[in-house]
Amino acid sequence: MRTFLIQVAYLAASVLFILGLRGLSSPETARRGNLLAAMGMLLAIVGTLFHKDIISYEWIIVGMVIGSAIGAAMAIFMPMTAMPERIALSHSFGGLAAALVGVSEYYRHAGELGAVKMTAIGFEVLLGALTFTGSLMAFGKLQGLITGVPVTYRFQNSSNISLLMISLGIIGYMIFVPSQHVLFYLMLVLGFLIGVLLVLPIGGADMPVVISLLNSYAGLAAAATGFVLSNNILIISGALDGASGFLLSVIMSKAMNRSFTNVVFGAFGSVAETAPAETGSATGGVNEGTIEDAATVLWNAQAVIIVPGYGMAVSQAQHALRELADLLDSANVTVKYAIHPVAGRMPGHMNVLLAEANVAYDQLYDLDDINGEFSRTDAVLVVGANDVVNPAAKRNPTSPIYGMPVLNVEEARAVIVLKRSMKPGFAGIENELFVQPNTMMVFGDAKRTLTKLVEALKK
Repeated sequence: MRTFLIQVAYLAASVLFILGLRGLSSPETARRGNLLAAMGMLLAIVGTLFHKDIISYEWIIVGMVIGSAIGAAMAIFMPMTAMPERIALSHSFGGLAAALVGVSEYYRHAGELGAVKMTAIGFEVLLGALTFTGSLMAFGKLQGLITGVPVTYRFQNSSNISLLMISLGIIGYMIFVPSQHVLFYLMLVLGFLIGVLLVLPIGGADMPVVISLLNSYAGLAAAATGFVLSNNILIISGALDGASGFLLSVIMSKAMNRSFTNVVFGAFGSVAETAPAETGSATGGVNEGTIEDAATVLWNAQAVIIVPGYGMAVSQAQHALRELADLLDSANVTVKYAIHPVAGRMPGHMNVLLAEANVAYDQLYDLDDINGEFSRTDAVLVVGANDVVNPAAKRNPTSPIYGMPVLNVEEARAVIVLKRSMKPGFAGIENELFVQPNTMMVFGDAKRTLTKLVEALKK
């Protein structure tokens, strides 16, 4: 009876995981999808606690209390701008947990393992270890603790691939000779080292792709853990996580017109060799405007497109932005939001922030749906976006972002850019939009600037 109830709980959890992923595919259903997935995880935990091999709950309860406290603190106190860092930390914890389970199982069986179980343990430990250190590296780069500039050296890719091949060779050897404890722990150390070396040459601009890829690794490690422990829910959830993370990485690479292999093995952001665009240089003069200038442009417009970016997230300006949009809408100005797929530091970053401010979903437009409207738009308001509105991606073949789909902001009659300074974005390159003759730069904190804009428009 107990086994039957556990399997029913696992089946229900699996269905909820699938429905949760389906819900996360749209901003309108994302909240419901998140709740369904959380319910699925709760069912999976409850089902596991009824397992016959559990004879004592003391340490399990201690772990649940500590883990719940850490998770609650991260969810409550971490700002939305730190969500990518939080996700990276979560991946690191998941990878470490998988690696530790693999080490525990190997130690428990004293090296006497069948070929299938040894294979699963090997991949579990290797993927878990590199996910742990790789995710910590991603966290450090996003947090500014480690330089976001790609760190490269001679024969880097060759040495990384060699280390990976050695690790896989150790797994292959131990399938036939599982009692080689020294080799097993050497593989664990190599996994930690590979995680560091894989993320080291990847620049800050590619961190969203790296995070989703590490999510895939964590999922595969969890699936391998499921095979080691003969746990169906771990196999199913790990496979879902691994497949969705990999697909998301590929989709994001496509959205940036970046080779997926180049993201993983390349060094993005080497701007020293980037020449100025033929049609203009970002080192030219800047047309700096005032709050009153920007308010006049917006008030006399019939159609306005708002382009949010990471700067909006940093200043928590989404509520002030919605107030501005509501004010323009009350004056019969058509307002739309242009959402670039990689705006911010993770997919859906802007959607989540705008949903928090109760911006209507039907006002949000993807790049493909909105790009043709910029040439017919009176004014565009860019709030903290940078690389995703850089015309160099379309007309400067020497630019690192050349070929990346960007929003056609420069085609509008007037462009207002709210930005703290002329500091480059994640790609580390100057933005040609900022020196266009139809661009007005309004410097300052986005939230304060928008609040002043609202006051000026009300007058």
